[in-house]
Amino acid sequence: MPNTKSAIKRTRSNAKKQQVNRAVKSRIGTLERQLKDTLAQGDKDAIQSALRTVTSAYDKAAKKGVVHANKASNKKSSLTKLANKAG
Repeated sequence: MPNTKSAIKRTRSNAKKQQVNRAVKSRIGTLERQLKDTLAQGDKDAIQSALRTVTSAYDKAAKKGVVHANKASNKKSSLTKLANKAG
């Protein structure tokens, strides 16, 4: 249990940040899953659109510090390879 006012405030703000970060990570996972479903269907335009959406989400998450920049870059690269192979 925090004792000082600043520690109480940090606990509150950390809880809010945790919820936001969890939502962002969940959204990225959902977008990745949608991309992989689209890859299975084989529609080139849909694949490019889904890839663009996932890439944008990773860039935003890295910018906000939710995901490490290198992880975002690695994921974008591997997903792009999959998309190019399928399409």
